[in-house]
Amino acid sequence: MSETGKLYLVPTPIGNLEDITFRAIRVLKEADLILAEDTRTSAPLLKHFDIHQKVFAHHQHNEHQSSNEIIRFLKEGKNIALISDAGTPAISDPGFYLVREALKHDLQVECLPGATAFVPALVNSGFPTDRFCFEGFLPLKKGRQTRYKILSQEERTIILYESPHRIMKTLEEMITYFGADRQLSVSRELTKMFEETVRGTAEEVKTYFETHPVKGEFVICVAGAEGKPAKERD
Repeated sequence: MSETGKLYLVPTPIGNLEDITFRAIRVLKEADLILAEDTRTSAPLLKHFDIHQKVFAHHQHNEHQSSNEIIRFLKEGKNIALISDAGTPAISDPGFYLVREALKHDLQVECLPGATAFVPALVNSGFPTDRFCFEGFLPLKKGRQTRYKILSQEERTIILYESPHRIMKTLEEMITYFGADRQLSVSRELTKMFEETVRGTAEEVKTYFETHPVKGEFVICVAGAEGKPAKERD
């Protein structure tokens, strides 16, 4: 009976191609096939590093039905690498469901270390990093206000993701639920040419982005409830 294969979760750069690891490139080149969130998005990255493995789409709209076939491939001994459009798979990207299914079948799963957006944003914020709360994207409608009310009492540093289309609305909501004086650190275009981090009160950050570009993906770090501003901490 042939040995089963392994599912590799491979982080890819969130912007700067130099942030991929040597190990990630090797695993992608040695994999029997690669699963990509969007094959069109991943194509330039794979071409840049001379990776020519077969690539199949695996995203939130097909992951439930495609996982059964992937499990079969793994049981046949194939090694499969999963990548998302950017960053670490399963962190606000597809991957959780497939990992859970693979583990249910006692298959090997390995996640490589690598790029993810919230870590540099958190470290760069000046807020406490020993304890933090990662929320990813807040619910778009149902449950959004409830999450805000709960998070308004959170004493740990809070990390959120947001799109450029909703950033201004989100900053307005943060003023409403967290207060205009709550300290924020908002990063956009991390690792890219126009990388930017804006720090200040919720009101100050909102005012800044009213007259500056809101392009790129955003990471919002929020000081914990009753916390002091970053500049006053030891």
